[in-house]
Amino acid sequence: MTHIVILGSGFGALTAVRQIRKSGVDAQITVVSPGNHLTYLPSLIWMPSGLRNAADIDVNLAKFFARESVIWHKGSVTNVADGGRTVETDNGTLTNDYLIIATGGRYIQKLPGIKEHAIIPCQGANMGQQIFDRVNAMDGGTIAVGFGANPKEPKAVRGGPMFEFLFNIETMLRKQGRRDKFNLVFFNGSETPGIRLGEKAVKGLLAQMAKRRIATHLGAKPIRFEADKVVTEREEIPADMILMMPGLTGPLWLDNTELPRSEGGFVQGDEKCRVVGWEHTYVVGDTGSFPGPEWLAKQAHQADLQAEAAAANIVDEMQGAAPTHNFKAELICIVDTLDSGIMVYRKGDRTFFMPMSKLGHWAKRIFEGLYLKAYRK
Repeated sequence: MTHIVILGSGFGALTAVRQIRKSGVDAQITVVSPGNHLTYLPSLIWMPSGLRNAADIDVNLAKFFARESVIWHKGSVTNVADGGRTVETDNGTLTNDYLIIATGGRYIQKLPGIKEHAIIPCQGANMGQQIFDRVNAMDGGTIAVGFGANPKEPKAVRGGPMFEFLFNIETMLRKQGRRDKFNLVFFNGSETPGIRLGEKAVKGLLAQMAKRRIATHLGAKPIRFEADKVVTEREEIPADMILMMPGLTGPLWLDNTELPRSEGGFVQGDEKCRVVGWEHTYVVGDTGSFPGPEWLAKQAHQADLQAEAAAANIVDEMQGAAPTHNFKAELICIVDTLDSGIMVYRKGDRTFFMPMSKLGHWAKRIFEGLYLKAYRK
């Protein structure tokens, strides 16, 4: 029987499982990951306010794996060799006929003080809980929020959640009657933060900051973090609490392999999600670097679309045909504020922008429920 090995158990990996099973081909599927739980990262933004807690956004995948006849190999990847046919882990070695790499990326933590003095929110539910605890224990002060990029691969940025953390905290403090005791600050090295969402979205986000009395420090990159400040190329920004999302790069285990890498440190994939130069080997999501528009996003939705293409191309190959499926480049983003949201959609040359409304917030909550239903049932 054909053996398909999928590295990772996040959004792209799980979508690949579903698509392969939906195709009806006869294959053994093995998923390799350290844990068999999915953390629904898009909902981390609601943890500081208490709208969600760690249990709300955690999904035990045991039932899903059983239902889809998936073998779960508990372990962390340490190497991929033999042109993709061998996967080495800290818990044994696997061989395969087809491989999908979907282990995600990692945050660049080179700025001095970032590990000691800043919280990187999207590292997991424990970070969301830490923000909740810190904010709710504060009597007042300054909270500084920002994000950075990978200078060698500008697409490798995840700024949307930081706007959401900022707006969610502001809304929460206002509802608690504590807003006047806090200064909120947004910092970014670009004059147009979040430009991948489009110019209208950037203007709308900055207008919201002005409306909510959130100070902005734009156009100067942070150079270090200290216990009580963010130091940029231009100034020092006092801060009692710092939330920072650095740029992304590929996982450390890639350094042990001969996989082709982009300048930014990701596995080089093509428009069909094939690893360049490696047969029967695919990459999806944050682990990969792909061709596409400059606004191509590192987000769960894009990982799902790439996984759909990779799965369809593996099915093509199993049936003796050449891969024909290019991944769809599409950006769907709702910048949530806890009780409303800005919606942005981009595909090709089309951009749709919906100004702040309660519909945006509820659309995000409804989508969360529908998405997770497939793994919880």
